[in-house]
Amino acid sequence: LRCSCRVGGGLVQAGASLKLSCAASGPSFSNYAMSWFRQAPGKEREFVAAINWSGGTTYYADFVKGRFTIARNNAMKTLFLQMNSLKPEDTAVYFCGADSNGHTIMTVPEGIDYWGKGTLVTVSS
Repeated sequence: LRCSCRVGGGLVQAGASLKLSCAASGPSFSNYAMSWFRQAPGKEREFVAAINWSGGTTYYADFVKGRFTIARNNAMKTLFLQMNSLKPEDTAVYFCGADSNGHTIMTVPEGIDYWGKGTLVTVSS
């Protein structure tokens, strides 16, 4: 499975919204649980949100609850992250990741089997 981030990253002001997409290529996207992580300069990669294979279960880091929404469209082989009420501290490179165990909610980078390329989100104050 290969994933690429497309559309969405960029420079916005605090309070704005952005939507990230992660398009996958290869078969069986629907077999994978998917996650979003982010990495700010000088910091470790951290968990943002995760979704199981069907989209029926989602999980969020506390610092994005109520602001970010993860979703997936298995027919389009695409993962989404809707980000609202962005804050300067949300500035980071955002990565999508795939876990071959579709029933899990993967919150640690070590559990990701495939990474997409990152996309930079910059939020100015």
